[in-house]
Amino acid sequence: MYRYRSTMHKLLLFSLLFICLSSCAKKDYRTASRKSAGMAPNPATNRGAVLQIYGASTWGWRGWFAIHTWIATKPANAESYTVYEVIGWRQHRGLSVMRIEKDLPDRYWYGERPRLLKDLRGESAAKLIEAVDHAAKSYPWPDTYKAFPGPNSNTFTAWIAKQVPDLGLDLPFSAIGSGYAETKNR
Repeated sequence: MYRYRSTMHKLLLFSLLFICLSSCAKKDYRTASRKSAGMAPNPATNRGAVLQIYGASTWGWRGWFAIHTWIATKPANAESYTVYEVIGWRQHRGLSVMRIEKDLPDRYWYGERPRLLKDLRGESAAKLIEAVDHAAKSYPWPDTYKAFPGPNSNTFTAWIAKQVPDLGLDLPFSAIGSGYAETKNR
């Protein structure tokens, strides 16, 4: 009887895994949504400073347990946001994995709706935007990416949080790679 149950459990687990992997295979990053989630204040109507940190499930099966994080800033009276992030596929194209560009702050991460992890506005955001920019530009691994154990997108966000402690950012457990910098400093 025990052997039968063990075999049935394995078969059920394998079946569920196959179904989940099949559903992931149907996704195509080239057609996945990259639109705004409508979470960030519109810079045309909100003239105050904004600093937001987002996370969204990563692409494919890794999204079952891991997120990708990024930071978006808008100084007071700015007409657009600057997005700070690390993206691994850029390395395969000969680009820096670190990306600092004007962009939509709350864009879907290849079909995955972002979650707002931190939202600072007004004077509290204004005080930290320059420090975030400086910390991002001093990131020690701008051309290196490794999904596990890092450095990766979460290592980058954690690095900034460590350099700018007034952010008060605690990344979730699913921000795999966020502890990479700690292990390299020992």
